Amino acid sequence: MSDAIYVLDAEVRTDLGKGASRRLRHQDKVPAIIYGGEKEPVSITLDHAKLLKSQSFESFYSHILTVNVGKEKIQAIVKDMQRHPFKPKIMHVDFQRVEAGHELHTTIPLHFLNEEIPVKKGGVVVHGANEVEVTVLPKDLPEFIEVDLTNVEIGQTIHLSDLVAPKGVTFTQLTKGEGHDLAVVSVNKPAGKAVDTDDGEEEAADSAE
Repeated sequence: MSDAIYVLDAEVRTDLGKGASRRLRHQDKVPAIIYGGEKEPVSITLDHAKLLKSQSFESFYSHILTVNVGKEKIQAIVKDMQRHPFKPKIMHVDFQRVEAGHELHTTIPLHFLNEEIPVKKGGVVVHGANEVEVTVLPKDLPEFIEVDLTNVEIGQTIHLSDLVAPKGVTFTQLTKGEGHDLAVVSVNKPAGKAVDTDDGEEEAADSAE
């Protein structure tokens, strides 16, 4: 994968408002804004075709991007992206500035490994989350976090606290106290599978009487 997907060329946008944004979209441009840090927000425009191609890669959303605005190279991450409800069209993007030494609050995708192992044992893998909120310095920002299901048994649930956070990464939900230890993935019994126990047989007999 080329690093070019993490570099975007932009122009400063001075013509603001809904009408101006609509005109930009007709010209295959995307209105956007860069905010955060100690500098003032900057309204910009991006080339839609380049942005559409770059954002098709998962890592685009968890990678520190370089946005070239004139002669200035701004380090930023995607904070929000508005899309057309049914067309493959990006309507607006919010970027947050990245500054060395300042923590980021963002989401990182989860990559589930070896799902076929519990499936071969008869389990059904159910994802409770596909991404996780993290607090991290820019230098420690990972592109993804791995969840290995090799040793997960049927009936077992992996929670956020069971994951090993990469160096420098804090799972934001776990800092909020009890009740925020999210279920990340479960391996369930197949629906409708009979329970092979004496209690189960007695319950079935009782219900038939």
